[in-house]
Amino acid sequence: MPNTIRQSITLSAPPEDVFEVLMDSRKHTKLTGATARIDRSVGGKFSAYDGYIEGQNVEVVRNKRIIQLWRGSDWPPGHYSRATFHLRKIARRTHLVFRQSNVPPGQYKAIKQGWTDFYWNPLRKMFNTR
Repeated sequence: MPNTIRQSITLSAPPEDVFEVLMDSRKHTKLTGATARIDRSVGGKFSAYDGYIEGQNVEVVRNKRIIQLWRGSDWPPGHYSRATFHLRKIARRTHLVFRQSNVPPGQYKAIKQGWTDFYWNPLRKMFNTR
């Protein structure tokens, strides 16, 4: 599917810890260094990176799956992508499979790199250096 990002990482932490960092406002803020406000309920709204990212939760299965409508403030008006985080426990680690569809074509390269720079690398640093 064009304009779809697919990435995966394995982290040295259980899915419960990874889920909390992604879905808890305070922990997410600590991870990224920028303000996050997250209502973790289905239908709940969220914002991150001091309001640059905003969206809504479509599905939340605690410690297993998060599906969100997601957009950047510089995207075309009303344009949302669909971001899916699958968390799977492997021993004492988490295998995270990420998919984001419907990324605006002009934003694809920056958003794809942004996940690595602003989420996966900080998560690795947070969990793999305990």
